[in-house]
Amino acid sequence: MTAMRTTAGAPGATGAPAVPVAPGPANTGAVRPPAGARSAGGTRRQGAGSRGAPDAGGTRRQGAGSRGAPDAGGGRGRRLLRGGFGLRGPRHGRHTLSCADLDALTLPIGDDGVVIGTDAEGQPAVLGLNRPTPYEVVLIGGLWTAQVLALRAAATGARVAVETGRAQAWSQLLHAMGGGQNGLAVYDVGRVPPLGASAGTPVLVVRDCGMRPPRGRVVSGPWRSVLTLLPYLSPVAPRLVRQARLVGVQRISPQEAAELGRTMVLPRADVEALPTLADGLTLWCADRDRQYVMTQPTDAETGLLGLPRRMD
Repeated sequence: MTAMRTTAGAPGATGAPAVPVAPGPANTGAVRPPAGARSAGGTRRQGAGSRGAPDAGGTRRQGAGSRGAPDAGGGRGRRLLRGGFGLRGPRHGRHTLSCADLDALTLPIGDDGVVIGTDAEGQPAVLGLNRPTPYEVVLIGGLWTAQVLALRAAATGARVAVETGRAQAWSQLLHAMGGGQNGLAVYDVGRVPPLGASAGTPVLVVRDCGMRPPRGRVVSGPWRSVLTLLPYLSPVAPRLVRQARLVGVQRISPQEAAELGRTMVLPRADVEALPTLADGLTLWCADRDRQYVMTQPTDAETGLLGLPRRMD
């Protein structure tokens, strides 16, 4: 007997009588579900007013009230849409380089830092003050050279904090830099505040505290270098020289040159040359490397600081 399933309710009620389903080859066709229902394959049949369902060829069949079928040029429009909006730019040939020419491809890159002058060969001498490691510099020389270094360091983007007992000597440079608003600030001895330093905002602390500088509140650290200025070879100079990674020496007396030569193990030729150095000439020593550098001011630096001089 053929099985039949019926729905409750009399004819004419809301529920419609169910369609009899019987097994066998005669009933292999699927019953059409209502419009908008989801089929067993997961696709939704489109009714009137919908956007249309894809047919067997993969195109979408438009129903009444849909957006409309594309015209004959729709395929080209879709290709342009995939390529991006706007007009196509000019096309150029490829730039190729053979493997045999790779050795000739070079990019000259100089040192990164502050140009402090020229060496004996006339080449620019660069001092790298902005470093990710602590860096201590001692300059036994004049105020003019220290101010040039501070001015040029500020020009490279570093913040310069000057700790000094003679603020009047730095006032002209301070006013030229915008009164402390453009990278340079002057503090009394022992009054330098904590300075946060980073790769984007490196800091240079210039300590102009006389022959016996006290221990500073701000020490060198990552991206924060400290330059200590000594006008002469004081009793604390040997300790500071041994702690420094770079030492600059300008003209000093023969007695000071002999003492410094023993402390730094300088060759006899350098010891004899130190008392005769010209204004603006500095002997820079780092480990076993020694180099004489002449600092020449620019026109703006000459108008602001004057000509090079050892004595203040």
